Amino acid sequence: MEFIYPSFLWALGVLVLPIIIHLFYFRRFKKVEFTNVRFLKEIKEETASRSKLKNLLVLFSRLLAIAFLVFAFCQPFLSDGENVKKGDSLISIFVDNSFSMNALSSDTPLLSIAKEKARQVVNAYTESDQYQILTHDFEGRHQRLVSKEDALGLIDEIQTTPEVKTLDKVINRQLQVIDLGEENKVSYVLSDFQKSISEATMMPDTSYELNLVPIQSVQEANISIDSAWFDSPVAMPNKINKLIVEITNHSDEASEGVRLSMTQNGEERPVGSFNIAARSTTLDTVNVSFIKTGYQDAVLKVSDYPVQFDDEYYLTFYAKENIEVLSINNGGQNRYLTAVFNGLNNFELTNKAINQLQFDRLPEYDLIVLNDLSFISSGLSSELQRYVTEGGNALVFPAANGNKESYNSFLGALAVDRLEEWTKDQKEVSRVNTDEFVFNEVFLSKNKNNLKLPITQGNYNLTNYQSRGQEKLLSYRDGKVYLAKYAKGRGNVYLSAAPLAIDYNDIAINAEVFVPMLYKMALASGLRQEIAYTIGRDEVISVDYSGRSDDIVYKIDGPSEFIPAQTNTGNTTYLSMNDQIKQAGFYSVKLADTEKSRLAFNYDRIESDLGYLNSDQLEAQFEGLDINILDAQIDADIGATVSEKDKGIPLWRWCIILTLIFLAIEQLLLRF
Repeated sequence: MEFIYPSFLWALGVLVLPIIIHLFYFRRFKKVEFTNVRFLKEIKEETASRSKLKNLLVLFSRLLAIAFLVFAFCQPFLSDGENVKKGDSLISIFVDNSFSMNALSSDTPLLSIAKEKARQVVNAYTESDQYQILTHDFEGRHQRLVSKEDALGLIDEIQTTPEVKTLDKVINRQLQVIDLGEENKVSYVLSDFQKSISEATMMPDTSYELNLVPIQSVQEANISIDSAWFDSPVAMPNKINKLIVEITNHSDEASEGVRLSMTQNGEERPVGSFNIAARSTTLDTVNVSFIKTGYQDAVLKVSDYPVQFDDEYYLTFYAKENIEVLSINNGGQNRYLTAVFNGLNNFELTNKAINQLQFDRLPEYDLIVLNDLSFISSGLSSELQRYVTEGGNALVFPAANGNKESYNSFLGALAVDRLEEWTKDQKEVSRVNTDEFVFNEVFLSKNKNNLKLPITQGNYNLTNYQSRGQEKLLSYRDGKVYLAKYAKGRGNVYLSAAPLAIDYNDIAINAEVFVPMLYKMALASGLRQEIAYTIGRDEVISVDYSGRSDDIVYKIDGPSEFIPAQTNTGNTTYLSMNDQIKQAGFYSVKLADTEKSRLAFNYDRIESDLGYLNSDQLEAQFEGLDINILDAQIDADIGATVSEKDKGIPLWRWCIILTLIFLAIEQLLLRF
């Protein structure tokens, strides 16, 4: 037998008090006058003997009552070979409050069961112990130790959350808090232990005892909408825009007749139904059309039960009324270039001479064409660099007699291949890169021999440094590049090896290539626009608007309203959400009550796969750590298991019972 608080044994010293009382009180003699005691001698001897025995029994009863009362305060236990905790403890309890804990077990949500078991764990310890209550939210109030009463209050306040942290991050956070003290350190993780957040993680080398409490239900079937995107980077009004939807069946059985619908700008319409094999992902196409320009809201939805947090996918996109194109000309405008855009709906071309430019208006354009400029000034070069890196697209046609040094200075600043020697040989383009966006799905015929490709009468050779990231769009027969693309920052640079002038290049009169090329280059300005974000992952959002003053404050308005942290860089403002978005839906970015941008947020799909780790898999996952798996029944009281685990087989209750028994014996001896 051992004691949790052996220091209380000093109280056994009070046992000398009843002994002293016995020795001095019962040895006092009383003189009684009597005429003849000869007949009482035998009775007196017998009475004295019985009185002495009675007094000794009373003494022993008192001693044992006091001794067992002291033992009760020392909390004796029988060790069963485990590491019994002596003294005060620091207890960290993690309660999984993710969406998967809304699953039912005997008509009771798993989260309710987890909260009740957390209360049982807290009640298994003493008032002098300290507690940390942790959830997936990682809130500030969960980063400190609290009393027993406060811990029970925090457990009552736990609600489901879209936030999801992997198991290694949870254990690391527990370690950060309870590793600060010198007391016993004990951790409890109450979770369903989904494979998606428990597997393939680097578990910390903990210096404390880790207790896993699996709370699991029967694995449910689940179908989720994982993502959606347009096959074109910009959705256009009055046209059919193809929206690709990614859907996954997470169950072991095939699903048939799954219905997909879409709500667009408040109007719901069915899209159709489909079959999906077990444990597979499928892509479906939804045709999206609209008339009005501006922001368009849409919600995709599948029919699925009972897991529903991933059945909806919110998305929003911006449809511009016009795609703005700027042509910077050395002198007069190029009539072929002007004719191309005059024939395209929703496109507007602006021609500007190089000496008429307003640099502050360059960000308004989706595509800027440098039309055979003889010289690129340092000012124009600097503004174009900023324009490209912040999301613009520049198409460069170098002049035959242009200042090569100024061009190379501009191209070098953007880390783009440079112009080398000028050659006046006739060359024919023979290869088209149809895998790249500019020419992807442009030509109906797969036989490119039928295409009329450009012929040049003079061109520059381009360097081909591997670090520049050159992507060939059009190539000559000898393999050298005619038109190359370079992704720089958020934008793109398109560099032609030949001038645009008809004397050197016939691409301007080759509508089969020139028209779709310019069309898709202008559209590519929206290539990096996000139509949806994920709660908990996308914490920094960029918007293409920046105020002129540091006093301007953006506001996020939607299911919740808050002011995000903001950083202005050029013409882009970066907004930090800082875990303030908790509900999926549409949010407006407002400046002085004017909507400047619109965002769609969805719940993280990490918990869509409802596969769980069983006890054997958990042991393998935490191999080498001090771990206990308290795999008790759902309805069982885990408090008794915790008490026996940490304190062996407790005997203090028996000590209290024996104290009361010996006090009762004392009273019986004195009375009868």
